[in-house]
This record gives sequence, C-alpha cells and structure tokens, in this order.
Amino acid sequence: MKTTTIALFAAALLATPALAQSMPKVAGTVQKIDESAEKITIKHGPIPNLDMGEMTMVFRAGNKDVLKEVKAGDKVQFTADRVNGQLTVTSIQKTK
Repeated sequence: MKTTTIALFAAALLATPALAQSMPKVAGTVQKIDESAEKITIKHGPIPNLDMGEMTMVFRAGNKDVLKEVKAGDKVQFTADRVNGQLTVTSIQKTK
C-alpha cells in the first residue's frame, strides 16, 4: 500500500509541469500589484480551464518573481489555475 501511494504521488509530481504547459494563455492588463500580500489584479479575457469569463480580478502570485516581472498598465499573457483552492497566476509575460 505504501509503495502504491508513493508511486501515485511521484506520478502526480511528474505530471504537474506537463499540465502547466497545456494551460491556456490568457490576454490581460495588469491593474495592480500588491507585493506585501503577494497578489496581482488583472483585467483579463476568458479563462477556459477555470470556466471564467472576461472580468477584472485579484489572483495570488504563484511565486514572488511574478510580481517583479510586470507593473500596473502592462499588457500580459498569463496562465492561471486553482492552487490549494486559490486562483493563482502560474506564469506571466509582458506582451506588446
């Protein structure tokens, strides 16, 4: 039983990067950065994997580097997912 549980856990960890790569990139505009709370507000288009329409909302930053890569007013492409029950930006990059 222990071996099966460990094997399933290892398989889940290995699958995570593949899942992140297959998430849809969403266009948006950064509205606000709150570094102390590790949050980012983005006005965005539909996010299919979260069944979410176009809106402005606050996301948790997947890591602190996400908050340093962009500033308010930047146009971005990003991915988002539920991480530990919280809507989280998992990757972000500036666009023109």
